[in-house]
Amino acid sequence: MHKGAIFFEGLLSRNGCSPKVIAHCRTVNAIAMEYVHSGSPADPELVLAGSLLHDVGRSRTHSIGHAQAGAAICRESGLSEAVARMVECHTGAGLTADECTLLGLLPIDCMPVTLEEKIVTNADNLAGGKRRISIEQDLMDSFSLPRKVRKRMYRLWLEMELFRV
Repeated sequence: MHKGAIFFEGLLSRNGCSPKVIAHCRTVNAIAMEYVHSGSPADPELVLAGSLLHDVGRSRTHSIGHAQAGAAICRESGLSEAVARMVECHTGAGLTADECTLLGLLPIDCMPVTLEEKIVTNADNLAGGKRRISIEQDLMDSFSLPRKVRKRMYRLWLEMELFRV
């Protein structure tokens, strides 16, 4: 196992993430690294960190606020702002500041912008627990979300598929 992966999984454990959450994070990491190894110019170390830590906030809450809580944990732990932003922006296909406000979250823009943020977000969408799911299954599972959010998720998937060979 990669030294970084051991460190990040340890951070998940030390913060109180359940074995189920850690297994999910490993699945997201495996999917995310497929995009990295398919020739994308993404930084593999950033994708490793973001994909393994994306759900660290579930140690504090299982609500939609887990992304902002996880970003706070990353910042408190001295991790880079790039890693904190990947954690903060990973839900669905991101949340605008207005959407965050409507959900009772801090009113900050949580839309994935960098390639690494997009890879982690998309990989999380393609992980149902500890198994890989299709984009179609993800969209079916997300049927209760507003149509514009589901369209955003699909467009993100299409953009990331450009990196797969």
